[in-house]
Amino acid sequence: QVQLVESGGGLVQPGESLRLSCAASGRRISIYAMHWYRQAPGKQRELVASIGNDGSTAYLDSVKGRFTISRDNVKNTVDLQMNVLKPEDTAVYYCQGIRAWGQGTQVTVSS
Repeated sequence: QVQLVESGGGLVQPGESLRLSCAASGRRISIYAMHWYRQAPGKQRELVASIGNDGSTAYLDSVKGRFTISRDNVKNTVDLQMNVLKPEDTAVYYCQGIRAWGQGTQVTVSS
């Protein structure tokens, strides 16, 4: 059974950084594309960043240049480095891949 567990969320001020991590168990992630989604209150879930099994990446336009997705196939983890955070980045962030979803981690950006 595949499990994805996110960590690293929290409350930060605008302009600060956070690093989210997603730890996978039950299957190796190495052959799978992995993704980070987010869902803000009252809004639809949206795809924030993706990383292919070849390391290729893609980002939501509004986070390009601020967020970086990375993977460690040895540790079986996928990270999302988020810099220059804005209030509009406030959401629950979810890791997705291997036909599974994590439980989500809250990110709140507020002064």
